[in-house]
Amino acid sequence: MSVQVKICGLNDAEGLDAAVAAGADMVGLVFYSPSPRAVTPAAAAALSARHAGTGPLRVGLFVDATDEAIAAVLAALPLDILQLHGEEDPARCAAIRARFGLPVMKALGIATREDLARLEAYAPAVDRFLLDARPPPGASLPGGNAAAFDWHILAGQAVPRPWLLAGGLTPGNVAEAIRVSGAPGVDVSSGVERARGVKHPALIAGFVAAARGG
Repeated sequence: MSVQVKICGLNDAEGLDAAVAAGADMVGLVFYSPSPRAVTPAAAAALSARHAGTGPLRVGLFVDATDEAIAAVLAALPLDILQLHGEEDPARCAAIRARFGLPVMKALGIATREDLARLEAYAPAVDRFLLDARPPPGASLPGGNAAAFDWHILAGQAVPRPWLLAGGLTPGNVAEAIRVSGAPGVDVSSGVERARGVKHPALIAGFVAAARGG
């Protein structure tokens, strides 16, 4: 089965078009204003409309968002998956999934094998996991920090939901990350940028190809 690839933090037409052309399975739109990759609902709707009815799944990234904030985004554009990248507990994940009727992907920061113990509590409340590097000390963002964790932690682990590996991935290391971790999917943001928050089409194409053994 082909490795799933998500390109996250897309905020301009060039980046989105490159992700679609490369065959990405998912594209991430960040609705968290402190992020350099953030988009407004209106801007995201305009981007998504470029490939209306086709292309990758649209994933909306939220950080400890209120129901009202999520509803405002969904009023502007359809999303296929809600990615929760904050401190949302299992009950909050379940409530969001029930309220909006969309699959929920929960991001969890991983640094040690012990961090994987949290998966069991979240599994009944979510549809997917994003296993990301825990933010480094002093980081202002919960993800997109170009930091990696020891992929060997995941080797042989039974993750109770479909999952993506994230954190410090690049076109140059993604194949090794998949080999070591056994990840069925990968997520990248900073690793395909020419500058912080600005995607590079050639890096996006290279990342997708490398993830799939091309």
